[in-house]
Amino acid sequence: MAVTLVKHHNTPPFADHKDLHNVIDATQLGDVPWQCFSAQYTGERPEVVPPWMDEEFEVWYRDPCAMAHNILANPTYKDEIDYVPFCEYDASDETRQWKDFMSGDWAWQQAVRPPSLSDPETHRSALIPIILSSDKTTYYPLYASISNVCNNIRRTHHDALVIIGFLAIPKTDKTHSKDDLFRIFCRQLFHSSLSAILSSLKPVMTEYEVMHCGDGHFQRIIYSLGPYIADYKEQLVLSCIVKHWCLKCIAVHTNLDGDATYRTCKFTDFLINELHADVLWDEFGLIGDLPFTNDFPRADIHELLSFDLLHQLIKGAFKDHLIDWVAKYLKAMHRTKWSEEIMSNIDRRVAAVPSFSGCNFKQWTGNDSKALMKVFLLAIEGHVPQDMVRMFRALLEFCYLVQRNHSMVHYVDMIRLFGAPNRLCSSITESKHIKAVKEPWWWSNRHNALGMLTGTILSKRKWAQTVAALAHKVALNLDDAHNPKDIPAASLPRHEGKLQVFNSAAATCYAPSDLSGIDAEGMQGLEVARVICFFSFKHNWEWFEKIGDCPDEDTGMWMVAPSFHEDSLRNLAVIHIETVFRAAHLIAIYGSEYIPHSLKFYHSLDTFGSFYVNKYADHHTFEIAS
Repeated sequence: MAVTLVKHHNTPPFADHKDLHNVIDATQLGDVPWQCFSAQYTGERPEVVPPWMDEEFEVWYRDPCAMAHNILANPTYKDEIDYVPFCEYDASDETRQWKDFMSGDWAWQQAVRPPSLSDPETHRSALIPIILSSDKTTYYPLYASISNVCNNIRRTHHDALVIIGFLAIPKTDKTHSKDDLFRIFCRQLFHSSLSAILSSLKPVMTEYEVMHCGDGHFQRIIYSLGPYIADYKEQLVLSCIVKHWCLKCIAVHTNLDGDATYRTCKFTDFLINELHADVLWDEFGLIGDLPFTNDFPRADIHELLSFDLLHQLIKGAFKDHLIDWVAKYLKAMHRTKWSEEIMSNIDRRVAAVPSFSGCNFKQWTGNDSKALMKVFLLAIEGHVPQDMVRMFRALLEFCYLVQRNHSMVHYVDMIRLFGAPNRLCSSITESKHIKAVKEPWWWSNRHNALGMLTGTILSKRKWAQTVAALAHKVALNLDDAHNPKDIPAASLPRHEGKLQVFNSAAATCYAPSDLSGIDAEGMQGLEVARVICFFSFKHNWEWFEKIGDCPDEDTGMWMVAPSFHEDSLRNLAVIHIETVFRAAHLIAIYGSEYIPHSLKFYHSLDTFGSFYVNKYADHHTFEIAS
C-alpha cells in the first residue's frame, strides 16, 4: 500500500467510499443509451380493419456503432483482437488451420474483393465484421459482437457479445393471425427494424473512420456485416426462404442430397424481378421478400447465415429423437410398468452423476439439453443393447466434430469461411439470454417491462465495465513491479481482519483448447485423482488407477478405479498444484444394477468401485480423453 501511495503524495486517491462510488458512476466505458422508435402498418386497408393495423409497435435499440467502439476501445481485449485477415498453418506439416474468425477465407475475400478495402477510401483500413444474432422468445433480443475478437473471449460470454436491441413482436387474435397481410407485415417489420438499427454502421462501410483502440494505437476501421447466428426458424425469416428448403443452395426440398448451386443475393433479386410469386415459392423456395442485407454493401444473407449446432444436433437429434427412441424401445421390449421402472432408474442414474461445470440441469433449456447429453450415454448402459450405446456414442462424437443432415454438405465451406463452428452457434446467445433478458425480467414488476429491461441491462453493463476499468481511470498500479522478496517484512502492513477458508476452487478454461491429433498423448500421459481437501498451499489427493490400456469399446471412455496400497489403505498423496492439468468428470459404471432412491450425487464417488472418465464433459476433456 505504501508503494502505491507514492504517486498520490502519500494520500489515498479517494476521500471516502462516496468519492469512490462517484468515480465509478462517472466512468463512461460501456454507457450507450437506449433509444426507441415505433412502426405502424401503412399499406392498403380492407373494409373490416383488423386491430393490428392500428397499433404502433415499439423497437428498442442501442447504437451498434457505439457498441463496436466500446469493444474495440476496451483495454481488456487489447491482446485478443485481430485487425487483419491471416492464414494459419501447422508448423509441423504446413496444414491450413481455421480457428479464429479472421483466419477464415471470408475475411480475406472481403479485404481483396472490389469494391472493398482495395478502394482508395478504405485502403489500409481494419475490417470490422459485425456478428449479429436474434432469438425470439417472450421478448425479441438482438445481440451483436465484432468478429475481430478472438473466439475464446466471445465463447466465454465476456462483454464482447452485447445486446443492442429488442425487436417488436406484432400480435393479433386467432382470426387474423394467419392472414397473408399480417404475415407479410411481420416479415417486413423485422427486416426494416434491422435496417434501421444498423443504419449508423452504413456510412463507415464505404468510408473509413479513425478511432483509438484498446492497445493504445489509432486505427482506420471500416465496418461490414458479418455472420448472423440464429436457429433454423429464425434463419427462414432472415433469408426469406420457404420452410424445408435449404438456406444455402437451391437444392429442391424433395431431393436435398442432389447437387445444387449456392444461393446469392444477386441471383435471388433476379428471380424475384423475373418470376411470378407462385413459381418462386414452388420451384425455388423463395417467399419473394427482400432481406435487410440488401440495404448494406458487401452483404449476402445466404452467405452470412451461421451454424446452428444447438438446435439441429442437441435439441433436434438428441432430445427430440433419441431420448424418445429409448423410451419407445423400452416400452416395445418390456411391459409398460417394467419400462417405467427402467426409465425411473435411468433418471436416478442421471441424478447420481457427480456435479461438474456444465453438467447440471433442471429443465429443457439449451444448456440443460447439452448437460443431459453429456451423461445420458452412461445412464442407459446396461438397459439397452450395445448397438444402441454405440449409436449414442457416435452421435456425441458427431456433435463435437460435425453437423448433421443436408447442412453438412455446406459445413466444410462454412468452416473455411468463418473459422471454428462452435464459436458462431446459437448456444452462445442462448447462454447470454439468461443474463441479458431472463434475469432483468425476473427483477421487473412484469408491467411494461421492456423499458425496465433496457434500464437494468444498461446499469448492469455499467457496473461490470466501470469496476473493471477503474484501475485505468484512477491510474492505480495493480501489478506492482517490486519483487516481494526485496521488501523488508517489517515494512509490510499488519493484517488484523478475518481470514476466509474456501471449500472449493474454480478454474476458467476456454473451450475448445489446443488442437489434438494422432500424435497427442491424451489420457496416456495423465493420471486421475480425487481432491479430498484444500489446505494451506498444498492439496491432498486420492489416486485412481486406469482399468485397462484403452477406452471401453462401447462407450469410448477410459475407465478408472480408486487406488489402494497392499494393506488396503487408500493411496493418498500431497502434490504440487502446478502438476494438476485440469478437472476430470467421473461417472459410475452402473452396469445393469438398479440404484437406490436414497443415493445422492455427492455420495457417488464413495459408493461405486469403478468409474468412466466422461470425455463429453467439455471440449477440453473430449480432446484429451478420446
